[in-house]
Amino acid sequence: MIEPKGGHLTAPNTATKAHEAHAAPAAPECDQVATPGAAATPAPVAAPTPAASTAAAPTSAASAVVAPAATPATTAAAERDPRIARSRAALREAFITLVEERGIDGFSVGDLCTSAGLNRGTFYNHFRDKESLLASFEDEVIEGLGGVLAKFQNIKLRELAACSLTHRPLPMLVELYDYLREEGPFLHAMLGPGGDARFGMRLREAVCGRFVRSLLHERYQNDPSAFTRYYISFYSGAYLGVISEWIDSGMTETSEEMALISMRLLFIKPGESIKM
Repeated sequence: MIEPKGGHLTAPNTATKAHEAHAAPAAPECDQVATPGAAATPAPVAAPTPAASTAAAPTSAASAVVAPAATPATTAAAERDPRIARSRAALREAFITLVEERGIDGFSVGDLCTSAGLNRGTFYNHFRDKESLLASFEDEVIEGLGGVLAKFQNIKLRELAACSLTHRPLPMLVELYDYLREEGPFLHAMLGPGGDARFGMRLREAVCGRFVRSLLHERYQNDPSAFTRYYISFYSGAYLGVISEWIDSGMTETSEEMALISMRLLFIKPGESIKM
């Protein structure tokens, strides 16, 4: 049996959130960027008039949004824009609903925009396609988990054992389940039959794998041996199953109850009575 000992948990590396920028104020201006990635090419003139320069501005700004490079300052300013926040929330809600109803491959950008009450131009101001929107949502969830899991860095197995023996939920596990509950609708859609199977693997590594690995003795944390790999895979898969079952069954148990259940499962022995 692998000798457990306290280990450090590092917050998962996540991809940067998808870049967001100010939405165009009216549909005609948004329509100018209906095709993502296309840069505006103004007609050559000897001396452009002020009016012509003003007309070209919305198209140039929209083209800058879909360009691959973006400064952190621009991204931060976009994220603070309440109009973008409202549009993003509408897209997220519509995305979850459509995934639940049709599956992730069963709808188009047009369907998504119609459901969200936005025009296609607004969508393409911020995202290249449906896949980049999905990646943005998934990265957002994983990044949020990173903030919670950072508190697991100094956790030790004996702390878990002490809480388990006294039937006290570990506070950081309670916080983890609180976060998972907040993201419940998105997680239910992504982990369901019509969701993104790749996200389940990311969640397993970001939450379960790192948690289990942090409890191993230091000499096993980076051990490439087959048994260690299977040990981590076994417990990581088991905990992802616990999370999936909880979400799929409507999250009826409280975060405190789920923390206790997770701790009990870690210490239960073969043949022992399956009771809390």
